[in-house]
Amino acid sequence: MNVQARPHHDTTHGELHAELASKFDTTAMASESTLLNPRFYTTDFDELDKIDVSSVRADWDVLIAQMRSDPNKGHFKKNADWDSIDWASMDPELRKEFIDFLVSSCTAEFSGCVLYKEMKRRGSNPDICELFSYMSRDEARHAGFINDALREAGVAVNLGFLTKAKKYTYFRPKFIYYATYLSEKIGYARYITIFRHLEANPDQRFHPIFKWFREWCNDEFSHGEAFALLMKSDPKLTESFVNKLWIRFFLVAVYSTMWVRDHARPAFHNALGVDIEWYDQEVFRKTSAIARQIFPVELDIDHPAWVPTLRNIESAMRAIEDGTRKGGIGGWVKRSAGMARVGVGFARLYMIPVRKNSVPTSPRLQPSY
Repeated sequence: MNVQARPHHDTTHGELHAELASKFDTTAMASESTLLNPRFYTTDFDELDKIDVSSVRADWDVLIAQMRSDPNKGHFKKNADWDSIDWASMDPELRKEFIDFLVSSCTAEFSGCVLYKEMKRRGSNPDICELFSYMSRDEARHAGFINDALREAGVAVNLGFLTKAKKYTYFRPKFIYYATYLSEKIGYARYITIFRHLEANPDQRFHPIFKWFREWCNDEFSHGEAFALLMKSDPKLTESFVNKLWIRFFLVAVYSTMWVRDHARPAFHNALGVDIEWYDQEVFRKTSAIARQIFPVELDIDHPAWVPTLRNIESAMRAIEDGTRKGGIGGWVKRSAGMARVGVGFARLYMIPVRKNSVPTSPRLQPSY
């Protein structure tokens, strides 16, 4: 295991919790609204309520029946497989990055819970209300399970406070479809890639939460299936020229954000024993293959300019952070230059020619990784 322990010293759980709580205000971390932090969304709920899934009814009923059966009902509970964690002996940099990973994951899951619950609360369409009731149920479990892991370290997120403190971003329903579909499918690809790697290398599993990733990621997969069917029910969402451009935009935004966020956690990935660039490209590859079920275009992640441009964007984001910390005129100049580089890099990625897909008549898939 790649986790380096500090010299042992006698520390009670209470003292450790107090020490970590003084260093990590996780509720404040989750409340931050930055380019890389998970956001809370709101949308036009009346438009969502008008969705007609008649054209995909056969696939829809199968998926809803699966979600209604609740295959993961008893999964998100600690059992004998949940090893105790010596947070005090964990390498400080790994601990910092791992807590950041957990807080970010908890925020993203809870964001989905809040959005889906609100969709159910405001709607009257029985198909849509039933779907979002199941998805909010699943996301609540995910967020709660992650928060339990944080609670063990004494740094749980105050989720109730988060609903009031977090800023909400308005997205039109079609943008919710694109962004959330990708979020769910890339979440599946991330979790299953880590799970399979640690299945083959159990000595690098430094926390028990990774043991829960296989069934967990299947929730993410089924949520993505639901959004694929919602998009399939209205063909113009994926077939019109303008919407193809928007799909391309969200693909670039989601992939580049993941790249930058992962490269900010080198100790975390080193402890897992994975090369960050390999891992991100593997996740992009899985997500791109899955997204052929509904998206008529996919990014060419093997293009010669792809990885170098992502590296440039990541470097520019670090310059922005440095400029922000530095402050003053010098910091403003560095931050502005970094933002310009990010914009140029994003445009470069967007202009890489895309690959075209023939979308199947039925988009339904089953997890296969």
